[in-house]
Amino acid sequence: MRIGMMADVYTPHVSGITNYIKLNKSALEKQGHEVFVFTFGDEDYHDEEPHVIRSPGMPLMDTGYYLSFSYTAEARRLLRTMDIVHVHHPFLTGSLALRFCRPRGIPIVFTNHTRYDLYAKVYLPILPEAFGETALETYMPAFCRACDLVVSPSAGMRDVLIKMGVNVPIEVVPNGVDLEPFRAGIQAAERQELGLSKDDVVFIYTGRLGPEKNLHFLLRSFAGAVQAFDKMALVLVGDGPEKEDLVDRALTMRISERVKFTGMVPYNEIHRYLAMGDAFVTASVTEVHPLSVIEAMAMGLPVLGIHSPGISDTVRDGETGFLVAEEDLAAFTAKLVRLVTDPEARRRMGDNARLAAEEFAIERTSQMMVERYQRVVERKQATRSRQWSVRWTRLLDSWR
Repeated sequence: MRIGMMADVYTPHVSGITNYIKLNKSALEKQGHEVFVFTFGDEDYHDEEPHVIRSPGMPLMDTGYYLSFSYTAEARRLLRTMDIVHVHHPFLTGSLALRFCRPRGIPIVFTNHTRYDLYAKVYLPILPEAFGETALETYMPAFCRACDLVVSPSAGMRDVLIKMGVNVPIEVVPNGVDLEPFRAGIQAAERQELGLSKDDVVFIYTGRLGPEKNLHFLLRSFAGAVQAFDKMALVLVGDGPEKEDLVDRALTMRISERVKFTGMVPYNEIHRYLAMGDAFVTASVTEVHPLSVIEAMAMGLPVLGIHSPGISDTVRDGETGFLVAEEDLAAFTAKLVRLVTDPEARRRMGDNARLAAEEFAIERTSQMMVERYQRVVERKQATRSRQWSVRWTRLLDSWR
């Protein structure tokens, strides 16, 4: 099949979505499919991988995103040759899929990767809450009805979409992870480089340091636990708009010697930091399908998180880690302490986590997606020949 991945942003921007698209593209190509990524950005940027089609846009500050409302003529011509397109962002890219693919009978698959309801509250706090909810409840159901298949990476996110008013079938297909770099035989990062000792119980967080990740809550919890157990440390791997504020808060809380900030780390080095840790921690409630959590589990780390869609779909409380109620600071701190004082529980849950992570291997999840692609394409082909508008549009395309 010729598969078009449509995304608002792609590499070199770093995010869970771009990483998944890249991994899935590679896995599908290994199966013999042709995969193209249609996105926006600097057309002069040199992509190391083939078939990345960039259309120009206006850069949105330093976010890595580019604003554009169309593709180049060349990109549009190539898009028309796809057997199926897979949309990864519903608004800008989603509207372009409906504009260029739907009239031509090209089937559209949409995966909802993001808790847009919660992101709107974090990044658009000046808007009334009802405004954001109304906009989503207006747009998302209509957009999903226009797609041929709607996919959620987790059962929890499927429930969120249903609550938003999406009333079409939603299939759950996990976003896959390349587990090979996280398996045995890894040279861990040196603890001494971060001023830590071999006796410290090290909690690792990897990801964006942004307000949606609830890291202030994580620091408060850690500050409470470290007062009783000084042989523990928190390592935050990543960068983002809240880094300076988090550093200042650690200083104010007098825990800066126990909290380490690595800054941005190349993705192919993440596994070395995970191998250094004893457990993984996250206080985020905005995850849809937390790749960083799955990677930590693949490394054999138990996970401490908060009950929420995505996290609760991935971590089994008491088996592969601990889960606590949202904003329950005392319970979160108590579980931190439990992970410090109970090495046997850490080992047992870490072993369980490593086994559970195999469910999300990219080889497995990409095959699940191919099966759905094939089903959608066959169904679309059966109806497309009877649609005069589609036949007429395709005929016009052949003359252009």
